[in-house]
Amino acid sequence: MNTILVVDDDDVTCGLLADILQDDDTTVLGETDPHAALARLRDEPVDLLITDVNMPQLDGLSLLARVRTVQPDLPVIVMTAFGSIDTAVRAIGAGAIDYVSKPMDVDEVRANVRRALERRRAEERVAVPASGGMDEVVGRSPAMVSVYRTIARVAPTAATVLVLGESGTGKELIARAVHDHSPRRAGRFVAVDCAALGDALLESELFGHVRGAFTGAVGASPGLFVEADGGTVFLDEIGDVSPAMQARLLRVLQERQVRPVGGTRWTPVDVRIVAATHRDLAAEVAAGRFRQDLYYRLQVVTVALPPLRDRRDDIPLLVDRLLSRAASETGKPVRGISDEALALLLDHAWPGNVRELRHVIERAVVLARHDVLAAEDFPMLVQRDSVRTGLPVATARVPDDERPTLEELKRRYVLTVLDEHGGNVSRAATVLGIDRRSLHRMLHRFGRSARARAGGIVATGGDERDEPLA
Repeated sequence: MNTILVVDDDDVTCGLLADILQDDDTTVLGETDPHAALARLRDEPVDLLITDVNMPQLDGLSLLARVRTVQPDLPVIVMTAFGSIDTAVRAIGAGAIDYVSKPMDVDEVRANVRRALERRRAEERVAVPASGGMDEVVGRSPAMVSVYRTIARVAPTAATVLVLGESGTGKELIARAVHDHSPRRAGRFVAVDCAALGDALLESELFGHVRGAFTGAVGASPGLFVEADGGTVFLDEIGDVSPAMQARLLRVLQERQVRPVGGTRWTPVDVRIVAATHRDLAAEVAAGRFRQDLYYRLQVVTVALPPLRDRRDDIPLLVDRLLSRAASETGKPVRGISDEALALLLDHAWPGNVRELRHVIERAVVLARHDVLAAEDFPMLVQRDSVRTGLPVATARVPDDERPTLEELKRRYVLTVLDEHGGNVSRAATVLGIDRRSLHRMLHRFGRSARARAGGIVATGGDERDEPLA
């Protein structure tokens, strides 16, 4: 018989998790007060603790630290609506064995709990040393939370990491996150764009050269592998390097030593390699364009970054971060974005991913005439959207009595998202970036109700306010 203790200041969440997890072999207890949960842990045997992070009485990470003094080996799953790499690393570093984001998928919750109880029975725990924050990577979608988990677990090791993803998804940020959360964080992080350099220049950059090795080599250079000794070398777009360079890189991975161009002496190096590519390396191997042995050496741990179009619920978070940064860097007093403009950004396909979004936000901030970005601050997106939908371009003059109000635009967008998800309130709330109760209040105000389909997404408790879409 298993006993699970759920700690969340929202009693709805406690009840929902009890409904999902309780069965003939499992008893689920709920506590809305973390201090009461600690007292219960002292008096009752518990097999698994599930705790929220953001609680007013005592935050989840502080609770986790106190739990370690009461039941040192108790497996803990941390849940939060504010996903980040730093939260994941801190949680796992403090002894949590897993990390999930709200709203939670029913199947994911059950799978996490099953794994946790299996680990409990096997007396296994995962521990990652706590380290500094890394706030460049933004997102709390399930795909990004999975990325955070992988980084939190692989960073303290010496394993080679292969980051896969389309151009603009932030592969270098992930590489830096691995470095920043590793024991090598005090060493150098060196990034090399393999696709931008020819073979001769790339070889010299990475391995160094002796004086006179080639025309123009008036002095010796140690090379980036030697300079990064004790740190991390990030090989971006490694799928574009030639077969000859692949062979040399394989030697570094196997032998951990390098020889400069024109030199005869091998120099040992202690570097961690993080590689990245937008190519399908397995297909490149099958086509004979990439060495199979190097591929296997690189993919010890693989991190797959989703394109922005597959994580649209992260766009409001990214917009807030990018807008704040752009305003700070340019000195423009831009402090927010309108619902209409955000809806425009959410509807765009983003073929250039986060890089394209960053450029669009920076341009809008630089040219903004007001302190809140509006749809007219994104003329290219408005034009594309107008071509696709056949609606008038937003920059054209529309009579005032024909202009929809912001409330009407908000109503249309909310109902469109709800219809796209078959009336499932929880899924629609996730895309909109609000909690389910807020969405219910909005629908009531709009004069429309919707019934959530059974199963699927678990809506969790949150702020009682009617949250804005931005």
